[in-house]
Amino acid sequence: MRIPMLCALALVAGMFGATGASAAQTYPVRAVRVIVPFPPGEAADIIARLVTPVLTQRMGQQFVVDNRPGAAGQIGLHLLKQATPDGYTIGMGQGGNMSVQPHTYAKLPYDALKDFSGLALAATNYLAVVANPNAPFKTPTEMIDWAKKNPAKLSVGTNGEGGYPHLTMEFLARSAGFTFLHVPYKGAGQITTEVLAGQIQTGVGSYTSLSPHVLAGKLRLIAVTNDVRVPNKPELPIFADTVPGYDMRGWFGFVALAGTPRDIVKRLNEEINRAMQLPEVNAKLVDLGLIVQNESAEYFDKFLKREYDKYGKLVRDIGLKPR
Repeated sequence: MRIPMLCALALVAGMFGATGASAAQTYPVRAVRVIVPFPPGEAADIIARLVTPVLTQRMGQQFVVDNRPGAAGQIGLHLLKQATPDGYTIGMGQGGNMSVQPHTYAKLPYDALKDFSGLALAATNYLAVVANPNAPFKTPTEMIDWAKKNPAKLSVGTNGEGGYPHLTMEFLARSAGFTFLHVPYKGAGQITTEVLAGQIQTGVGSYTSLSPHVLAGKLRLIAVTNDVRVPNKPELPIFADTVPGYDMRGWFGFVALAGTPRDIVKRLNEEINRAMQLPEVNAKLVDLGLIVQNESAEYFDKFLKREYDKYGKLVRDIGLKPR
């Protein structure tokens, strides 16, 4: 009786295996919801709205963007966490709500590493450090040397304690061995105004928003925070040339729930990457100051873990208390 029993078990296992494979091959059979945890018009939303029409066309079912902003991106990810891990609800994550906030908030309604699985790292971006033209330094080396000779005198404006720009400068200071005076503001516009007026020496913000003032000669670009030359702007100086290993990139990516079938994850990864590389999509993202990525889902998971650990260590090192 043992042989028939084993054969029966093998047959049943084969049937279930075939069913799972068939489901993955036919995915999707209905509309897919794409939760964007930010308002329309922000970078994550723009990426999603450029990619989803391509996915709809290629995969034969509607990919519908659902904006769920609030709590700096936490509300949307919490909503995604409550879905079923079947590939029919996916979302957009980014550096803030998946790498930084787990360490700067005392309690989050999700675990960035355990609750989600990376689909595709869509794009990275970089910040710029700009200075008033009258500041006593012009290059990264000069700024760092001046800061070392004048401890805690280098005034740096950011959009608030514990935010990405603030941590970007904290990581630079710790990597290069200097201290600075942090001056938090409510928004990027106020930072720009104060640097232009000479109220503070430097400011940290999006290169895209600061570049008009740089090109007009009203602000001096010290460097950007990417670790390699920006592909379409190779002339931009980078801090990594002065501080080897320094890299503080923001990022945006498509994520699914942990436990989503790997065949579906692989399919979505391939289709999202293909969409991101289309000339008409790529060009619009580059115009936003983004660097388009083309990596596997496994790469994205490892990237998220590295970013998560990096910010965790930095927050502990500077003694920032979670709010």
